[in-house]
Amino acid sequence: MTAFDHAERRIWSGKAEAYARTYARLCAHPAAALLDAAGTGRGTRVLDVGCGSGTVSAAAVARGARVYAADAEPGMAEATRLAVPGIAAAHIARLPELPYADDTFDAVVGNFVLNHVGRPREALAELRRITRPGGRLAVTIWRSPGAPGQTLIGRAAQAARLTRPDWLPALAPEDDFPRTPEGLATLLDAAGLLDAQCSEVAWEHRCDPDTWWAGAEQGIGAIGQVLNSGGAEGVAAARRAYDDLSAEFRTPDGTLALPHVALLAAATA
Repeated sequence: MTAFDHAERRIWSGKAEAYARTYARLCAHPAAALLDAAGTGRGTRVLDVGCGSGTVSAAAVARGARVYAADAEPGMAEATRLAVPGIAAAHIARLPELPYADDTFDAVVGNFVLNHVGRPREALAELRRITRPGGRLAVTIWRSPGAPGQTLIGRAAQAARLTRPDWLPALAPEDDFPRTPEGLATLLDAAGLLDAQCSEVAWEHRCDPDTWWAGAEQGIGAIGQVLNSGGAEGVAAARRAYDDLSAEFRTPDGTLALPHVALLAAATA
């Protein structure tokens, strides 16, 4: 594993319940479009890799697919197994080393999983390996630069002068790629996939301000590590900035309407 992969395991260890309470609904938004892009329907043998709380798996089961799920975090795999009646199996497994034979699946979907692997091209090559010839692969990632809703807590952390912890590495330059439609499509091409196409998916995520804050405060994701890098005093300072900045997104009923933009790419094995 790369240093980035080790950091990801540290970040996400034990976070399944906190994720389900906070950011899972946000990440569920592209699920239907992701399954459409992968050609998932009745009888499709599909893998949901990086299954999280099981939202994509549940949607695939509802379409009549035979669904397998995998996640590097044991709590996520267990949450999916418990939450999705009819799932074939939920495995603890991490990219780029999955416990499936070549050409196993008709379709493979990865909802925001490429954000969390140290070697994205190798991860995609592994997903291509386990997809049958002519099968479909579809993935989402967050676009960069992010939309204003995506960057809200980061702006608050910056206002509180919080910085990325030294133990939290970025991707190695040789493994990184532009988080743009062109950059993601090129990455799929480099992994040996065919006819890659990528588009943007934009939406407003409606959320209670405390719930949106709670995910990062509980240490979810890289932003959670930045937010907690200054201890309780730093968190409190960032919360004050967050409350001020949130006014930009507050609706009449007190919830936040947070613009987000993701990238959805699909290709053929």
